[in-house]
Formats: sequence, structure tokens, C-alpha cells
Amino acid sequence: MARYSISDLEQLSGVKAHTIRIWEQRYNLLNPSRTTTNIRTYGEADLRRLLNVAALCARGQRISQVVRLSEEECQVAALALCNEVQPADCARLNAMLGATLDLDEPHLHRLFDEAIGDLGAEEALLRLGYPLLQRLSVSWKEGSLSVAQERLVAQLLRQELMASADALPLIPLSQTDAPRWLLFLPEGEWHELALLFMNYALRVRGQQVLYLGPNLSVPDVVAATQAFRPTVLATVLTTVPARSHVAAYAAELRRHCPEATVLLFGTLAVQTKTLPEGCLPMACLHEFRDLIPFINQLVEVEVTEK
Repeated sequence: MARYSISDLEQLSGVKAHTIRIWEQRYNLLNPSRTTTNIRTYGEADLRRLLNVAALCARGQRISQVVRLSEEECQVAALALCNEVQPADCARLNAMLGATLDLDEPHLHRLFDEAIGDLGAEEALLRLGYPLLQRLSVSWKEGSLSVAQERLVAQLLRQELMASADALPLIPLSQTDAPRWLLFLPEGEWHELALLFMNYALRVRGQQVLYLGPNLSVPDVVAATQAFRPTVLATVLTTVPARSHVAAYAAELRRHCPEATVLLFGTLAVQTKTLPEGCLPMACLHEFRDLIPFINQLVEVEVTEK
């Protein structure tokens, strides 16, 4: 099970250590353990709680109000922030939405290419691509749109992510001590967009990535792990496994791959309360992006110790 110092929490959350201590003492926000030398250490649940609280406070909510939320309410409120659109992006997003509703693929491509030129691929996807897809998904579920518009945007994002990743150089394994990430979707899972974003975000930061894509059985994951020796196993849980089987699936991955941290992305993961030690749930791509430099720091420490 990963344990974090208060300075780790400060780096990951952006909240000063002094403030974390105040929140802990005044509101019982976190539940640290103590080492034999009486040093506080924090678990993954503490980190997740702090990240959610920090995100809400950064948007102007008072800490005294945020701490009254249940764990689930805090998670839902923090996830909602991921889909908020910045005021400066509204006009561009509305233009993309109009092109999508008209099924005008050439116009949509032009708008998205312009956004990438102005913002970069990563920011364009986070600030425009995924919020657009979210809006379409809600409208489709409510029956006000056909699935065609959602498929058009999903395919565009898929193409952009693959093209952006393919344009990056491949780094030989022998030439870097960077963390190794093995990315895959479980058997029966085909929703690939979040995994493709992870692949691009990691590779653009010089990480070693083995991208195995959708529909991978546990034995195939284990075989790849034995050869690749990843630092992190990362997967996305959208439709499988069933909610009641998520903890068992995570435990199976940990049992076969005990040396790797298991990152489980998606609402199925964050809503599962009894994940095994060494498993990290998240459901926000901004949160995933912020995790990458911290994994780098852990690997650098391990290399130095060796």
C-alpha cells in the first residue's frame, strides 16, 4: 500500500503542509498513521480526499462547507469540476457543438485543428474535446440526439490522440530510467478514449509506455507484465467488470503483479470502497495528468537507493 508524507501531499495537491495540518486538526479531514519514529504517513484514501477538497476550495468553496460533504458527495462535486468549461472557451466550444449537430465533419476538424494550434493537443482535448463529448453523451442519453453526433466526436478525438502520440519519438528501454506504464482495457471493454489520452500524456512527458489497447484478458496482462516489468498498470473501467466485481478484479491484478501500482480509472473504480492495497482509483484526466510527476519522483528515489 502506498504511503505518503505530508510533503508528498503538499506537492500533489498544491495545498501547503501548514494548511493540511490545520485542516487535519480542526476538521479531522485526514486519518494519518504514525511510523515507529512517530512520523505521520498518509494513505491513498487520504490523498484522494485531499485532492477533492483542494479542487473544491480552489473554486471558492469554504473549507468549513466542504468538510460537511460525505466522501461520495465530495467525489461527485470534484468530478463535476472536470467537465466545467472555461469562459474563454465557450465560443469555440459552441462552434464545435454546432458543427457536430450538423454532422459537418470538415468544419469540426478545422475548428479542432485551430484549437490544437492555439492551445496544444493536451489542453484542446481537456478543455474542448472531452467537455463536448460529455455534453453530447448527456443529450444522447436523454433522447434529444442520435448516437451519430457522439460517434463523430469520439472518432475525431481518437484520431487526434493517435496522430499526436504517433508523432512522438520512441525511446529505447535501455536509454532511460523513466517509469514504465502498461496501459490496457479489461476483457470485454472497448471504450478507449481515456486510455489513449493517458498514452499521449505519458509519452509526451518522456515516460515508457506499453500500449496494449482494448479487450485484454488477465493472463495476457500478466504475461506482458513479466516481460515489460511496469511501474504502473493502468486501465479504464467503463462497462466491465460489473460494479460488484471491481474489487475482485483489482485484487487479481495485484496478486499477479505485486510489484506494480494498479491505477483504475473510471467511475466504477472511484465508487468501489474496498479496493486492495496498492490500487489507486481516479476518474478525472486532470487528476491523472497531475499524478505523472509524482510517479517520476518515486522512481528517482528507487533508482538512487539502488
